[in-house]
This record gives sequence, structure tokens and C-alpha cells, in this order.
Amino acid sequence: MDLNMISFFLIVVGIPVIAGVGSDMFKRWLKHKEATATALNAQTAEKAAQYAAHVERLEQRVRVLERIVTDRGIAVADEIERLRQQPLN
Repeated sequence: MDLNMISFFLIVVGIPVIAGVGSDMFKRWLKHKEATATALNAQTAEKAAQYAAHVERLEQRVRVLERIVTDRGIAVADEIERLRQQPLN
């Protein structure tokens, strides 16, 4: 075998095989990245839903406090002071 046949073999067989293996590796890597992104998106959506529910509960509590303040006026200040003096459980 001379150098030209070895070079020809590498060009005709080697390069396509290397390109095919590299392409397969890239496709697997890309699929892994897509799966990772999908999992991260699901996790982010779940956290957003939890935060939204938490904000809704806080808004409800603020509405209750606003109603207490507007309905009972100055008596609220006395009640707050009384509650401040009680120890926390």
C-alpha cells in the first residue's frame, strides 16, 4: 500500500465515519439539553404558581386588615397595642 491509497481510504471512509459519529453525539447532546430545559421550565412554572398562591393569600389578609381598620376605626389601635403586649406563641 502506498501513501496515496492510505490517504484515499482516510478521505473516503474516515471522514464520513467521524462526521457520522460526531453528528450522533451532537444530536444526543442536543436532546439532553432540550430535556434539561423542559424540566427547568416545569420547575419554574410550579414555583410561579406557588408564588401566585402565596401572593393571593397575602392580598386576602391585607383586605381583611383594611376592612378591620375601616370598620372599627380607633379601636383597632387599642387592639394592636394589646396584641403587642402579649407574648408570641
